[in-house]
Amino acid sequence: MRLRRAARVILVGAPGVGKGTQSERLLSRFPQLSAISSGDLLRYNVKNRTPLGIKVEQTMKMGGLVPDDTILRLITNELSRRGWLSGARPSFMTLTSTESADALSVAGIAPASSVPGIETDPNIGASLSRQASEDPTASFLLDGFPRTAVQAERLDDIVPINWVVSLQTPFDVILKRISSRWVHEPSGRVYNTSFNAPKVPGYDDITGEPLVQRADDSEEVYRKRFKKFQETSEPLLEHYAKKGVLWEVHGFGSDEISPQLFREFEKRFL
Repeated sequence: MRLRRAARVILVGAPGVGKGTQSERLLSRFPQLSAISSGDLLRYNVKNRTPLGIKVEQTMKMGGLVPDDTILRLITNELSRRGWLSGARPSFMTLTSTESADALSVAGIAPASSVPGIETDPNIGASLSRQASEDPTASFLLDGFPRTAVQAERLDDIVPINWVVSLQTPFDVILKRISSRWVHEPSGRVYNTSFNAPKVPGYDDITGEPLVQRADDSEEVYRKRFKKFQETSEPLLEHYAKKGVLWEVHGFGSDEISPQLFREFEKRFL
């Protein structure tokens, strides 16, 4: 299935709504979509001790927020490297290479460009423009950014998102799903006593080791996380609604939501 135009997609949903599952299914069904994760880009730089990684490592360890300018530089350089910004020439340096990170670090203290917080040095990726490519190969699913309306406005100056999906599942359903979740920490395998229970209650199917519940899966913690999500997501969704790119999908589980998601994607981009 070849896309007729570029899809620039963001999924928005409360913690535990199944955003990761829907992302994986979209990427699998529509191979022309590429995943771009701000978190993965940051973690790669930290792991490989690039100058940018060293700069943000302590902030990430303390659970703090990496400055928007840094995230925007990461995303912009990655899109430019792939040649996905009109007027941009592809770069043969990857975002996560030492050379690129050096340039990003330098750019962090360089004078501001015409797009706030974004560098335009062609040596780090491309000569940037505000117009995103409409080539179908320039299709991506952006994860981890933006999370606020302010961030969305900044991103609009670089690459206009043309489809924002709001995943809607009743609060009580998500809460039950979260409280029933058990994890095998060494492997990351996740079980759920409601629909994916381990063969032996409390123990991993593969190793037989004990399963644990994450601290942030408690009802008290989740209620706080949900409230915080509501506070930040409502202005974000309103921003994209005004742009005419917001679409809501409702369902009690991932298997109910996915078919609706696929149909709408195909209607818009195939």
